[in-house]
Amino acid sequence: MGPCMDFLNWLEPDMSIQVLTCLDVPTDLVRISSVSRSWRHFVIENGLCKKLCLRLFPQLSRVAQVIEINNLDTKAEVESSNSKELETLEREHRVYAFLACGFTSFNVGDSIKRALSASSTDNFPEESIRNTLEPGDVVGRRASYWSSKGQSDPAVPEVLIYKLVSDFVVINEINIQPFKGKSYFQHGEPIYSAKAVRFRFGHAKSPMDVESDPMGESFPDDKFIWTYASQVFPMTQENILQTFKLPEPVLCIGGFLQIELLGRVQRQEMDGLFYICVSHVQAKGKSLSPAFGVEIHEPSGQFVLKNNMQAKGNIQPSLPENDSDVNADLDLERDIRDMLPFVNMLQGNGVDFDEFEWNDAEEGMDEEFVEEGMDEEFVV
Repeated sequence: MGPCMDFLNWLEPDMSIQVLTCLDVPTDLVRISSVSRSWRHFVIENGLCKKLCLRLFPQLSRVAQVIEINNLDTKAEVESSNSKELETLEREHRVYAFLACGFTSFNVGDSIKRALSASSTDNFPEESIRNTLEPGDVVGRRASYWSSKGQSDPAVPEVLIYKLVSDFVVINEINIQPFKGKSYFQHGEPIYSAKAVRFRFGHAKSPMDVESDPMGESFPDDKFIWTYASQVFPMTQENILQTFKLPEPVLCIGGFLQIELLGRVQRQEMDGLFYICVSHVQAKGKSLSPAFGVEIHEPSGQFVLKNNMQAKGNIQPSLPENDSDVNADLDLERDIRDMLPFVNMLQGNGVDFDEFEWNDAEEGMDEEFVEEGMDEEFVV
């Protein structure tokens, strides 16, 4: 085979960036940065891992600073670095590269931690929003659901607010099951669904106030800042768990979910008012805590992205609630094991590239390149 040449040396920098930007698999960029010193420098200098994360999740555009916690190698890096700017670029490369891998490498699970508040509740606490976290519509021989107060105007909306499992969660879909009234409500077992639903994600203005305030059945909308709003999804008048898949996965920064129920369908015979009732709510996603956390600055809305270097093996996709999640734990262990080589790459440790099935038959390459690991697709 003829001599190998580095296409990054043959192309203009802008064209090289366009070529490497076409890589949308995070692990590919990590591998690219491990091919040679010059390729690693090119990836870091141009912030390609950061740009990939911004393409995946535009919400990261509000990151004002990236910091590493418990990085045992920080002192050595500072002493050997000739440029503060280079030090910052290398830190951002490590954090965003691992973040991008985390986005795609962990299982999806229920990401709601607890129910916080409803805009109204008909009979509190018997018909509380907390009932929506139960998987069925009957618990202990009693109907389990949240009910709004009755309204004469069917256009009056209702809002439910939930705390997610962490402040840094990727949500893929939300599932809602309307409640089916039994015969003791009125004849025909009507379904108290909304006409449509919309979702918002955001953060609390003062997390301490939200955590310390039980809220009860009040609606403290002024305590939150909603940074994402979905399209309006139509709901069907069926007593089933209805799935509302977001067009693209959304990164929820701050850890709060708002469900806005739009329009009322069912009028109750005994008082002639319209109600909305919900049996169960799920938010499917993945948490990137405790490896990643955020510190939100108000009023700018920008935030500090924190990467706990010693917690990388402990990223949890969800909080298992029962024995049926044992398989999820086994999958998580497998995912962590699969990611360890990439973590080693980012930390500068030696890696056996054979396990990635790279072509190691190339010899006689420029001394700038590693002797093993150059994939033929990167050779011209």
